[in-house]
Amino acid sequence: MTVIVRFAPSPTGLLHVGNVRTALMNWLFARVHDGQFMLRLDDTDVERSTEEFAHGIVHDLDWLGLHRDLSARQSERFDRYEEAVEKLKSDGRLYPCFETGDELDLKRKLQRTRGLPPVYDRGALKLSDSDKDALKAEGRTPHWRFKLSGDPVRWRDLIRGDVVIETSNVSDPILIRQDGSYLYTLPSVVDDIDYAISHVIRGEDHVTNSAAQIEIFEALRAAPPHFGHHPLLTGAGGEALSKRLGSLSIASFREAGIEPMALNSFLAKMGTSDPIEPFLSLDDLITEFSLSKLNRAPAKFDPKDLQALNAKLLHELPFEAVAERLNDLGVGGGEPLWQAVRANIGRLSEARDWWAIVAGEVTPVVEDAAWAAKAAALLPEGACDDQTWSAWTAAIQQSTGAKGRHLFMPLRLALTGRAHGPEMAKLLPLIGREKAHARLTGSAV
Repeated sequence: MTVIVRFAPSPTGLLHVGNVRTALMNWLFARVHDGQFMLRLDDTDVERSTEEFAHGIVHDLDWLGLHRDLSARQSERFDRYEEAVEKLKSDGRLYPCFETGDELDLKRKLQRTRGLPPVYDRGALKLSDSDKDALKAEGRTPHWRFKLSGDPVRWRDLIRGDVVIETSNVSDPILIRQDGSYLYTLPSVVDDIDYAISHVIRGEDHVTNSAAQIEIFEALRAAPPHFGHHPLLTGAGGEALSKRLGSLSIASFREAGIEPMALNSFLAKMGTSDPIEPFLSLDDLITEFSLSKLNRAPAKFDPKDLQALNAKLLHELPFEAVAERLNDLGVGGGEPLWQAVRANIGRLSEARDWWAIVAGEVTPVVEDAAWAAKAAALLPEGACDDQTWSAWTAAIQQSTGAKGRHLFMPLRLALTGRAHGPEMAKLLPLIGREKAHARLTGSAV
């Protein structure tokens, strides 16, 4: 079997972490099986879909390195959906319903008061042709439902194992709205057939939908793909993220300085039996990916954990991986600066702050000017190197008796203006002897 998977977002908003976690699973699954990854834009909602959001989806996936092998847009395939509609109508599987939204709500309320599940009662199937003509004469336009078999639908889920859905307990799904627009259900099936999608990997909120879609596959004389339904994301406290995901867009994380591989690493490992740790490349993630590692419990997403992982990733990145971006940020100092500061930053842009401290002007913090002047006088002659700091501090300790915090903190504050930061042994050669002397003595460089 040729493995072909698809990620099918609607271009009606920004991609968020829930979307991208599904995209990443599909992409990794395709790569593990030497298959293909399709990006299919489900843009049948022509009023809400925009080119701006479509471009944003492509940009976000490319930024993450989740490059597509195949592309498709549902808005270019209405003729195929119409063919499927005619097939289902002729076979008696798609039928018109004339109830309004208010009428359907009332039916559901009555069912609940009687202790019954709020399942559509198929009242439309009892209408005669004259009844339908009368409703149309009133100006009513029907929506169209797919008639489920009422039999149990079974499949071996890639993640959940054996699944059984009793379609007798499920409402016949609406495939076409009253205004003639499609819900995703039918176009998705037609596309999966036409593009030979072999595996559908998506959130567990689609389990019941999958049962209905399996019956639609069969009604269209096509074998359904293999399904896998992964647990959804929750907040750190276990709360649902569905209404908060707009604030967790990929664009917002990119703008906040999160590295793409930090996000990939986090989303690939959260909710699995593997530890969450930074990976420097997608190739490394591919070698460890397996749907069998997914836990059945919802995965908890905490932005603070992602930020911590981002810092760990930066601490491991070699200079070659960031050289061009540092240059774009106006950060000089080359590899020596990167080696000095990478362990003390949480975002790449913070390297710019340390470059400014090294190469620009700072406001030294000097509490004891006499002590600082004595320390300045003890600075070894010549250019500073990686041995200068230890030799200099040893000389200061011998001369002044200062040691530990009372030795190192005054020097750090005077040279950087900050109480915390990278190792001074690495910063001192970048600051240079002349500038270090001037900061200790308050003299102009």
